[in-house]
Amino acid sequence: METIINYFEAIPSAHRSLILVGGLTLFWLLEGAVPLFKFNYKKWRHAWPNIFFTFTTIAINFVLAFLLLNTADWVSANNFGIINWLPEMPLWLYVFLGVFFLDFFGAYLPHYVEHNVKPLWMIHLVHHTDHHVDTTTANRHHPLESVIRFVFTLFGVFIVGTPIALVFLYQSLSIVATQFSHANIKLPRKIDRILSYFIVSPDMHKVHHHNVLPYTDSNYGNIFSVWDRLLGTFMVLDRDKLVYGVDVFPDEVKNGNLKELLVQPFQKYEKPTFIQPKD
Repeated sequence: METIINYFEAIPSAHRSLILVGGLTLFWLLEGAVPLFKFNYKKWRHAWPNIFFTFTTIAINFVLAFLLLNTADWVSANNFGIINWLPEMPLWLYVFLGVFFLDFFGAYLPHYVEHNVKPLWMIHLVHHTDHHVDTTTANRHHPLESVIRFVFTLFGVFIVGTPIALVFLYQSLSIVATQFSHANIKLPRKIDRILSYFIVSPDMHKVHHHNVLPYTDSNYGNIFSVWDRLLGTFMVLDRDKLVYGVDVFPDEVKNGNLKELLVQPFQKYEKPTFIQPKD
């Protein structure tokens, strides 16, 4: 475990890029081998805006990285934060709790807030108006959302007290987890269900991309599924009933056009239709 921490403490940028590109490539290939849905689309054309937003997210995180580094160094130097206030524990538990709590403050919490604050929902809308959810959708976030997510992550590092090694470890796990949960892959239902008790599985997260409420406002988790289960936001919907997108923003052409997506947050607010779930 100490070797892993030492590695992530000084992980080269090239290695972080390799994790992102490697995960994207792996799940892209798996989508061709075991697809959940056989989309009638041009995969590269669909991927273009999503990949563009991936690069804007990388750029924003790179520019603001000094804030993350300084905060992580400060909490470590001052022994500040949740995991530093707990009794002494084995290193593996310290690492797990750091990633676990950072997953809440840096992923679950901002995701929940974005769905419940109208202006933030309109920014987050860009992520939901993808009509063909696949592994490239994972990083389809408007630049404004990338800033919002960074602020929450920064807050998480401060509150949790995670050193930079755990921050980089969390970010690496987060990238792969979100690529996996968005990937258009078909796991056996039983395996997917078992996975969903521990981590966010593909079927679990796809419910979140269904086009109507209350499903859209559920399953906010990123790595760990326990946050949704503990906080009452977990829902189940059969994969065969999934309809991607947001029903009040149905224009598939606009929703796949980069220029339209960049101005999408500034449209008039429309809330998805609520459909009473059937037992």
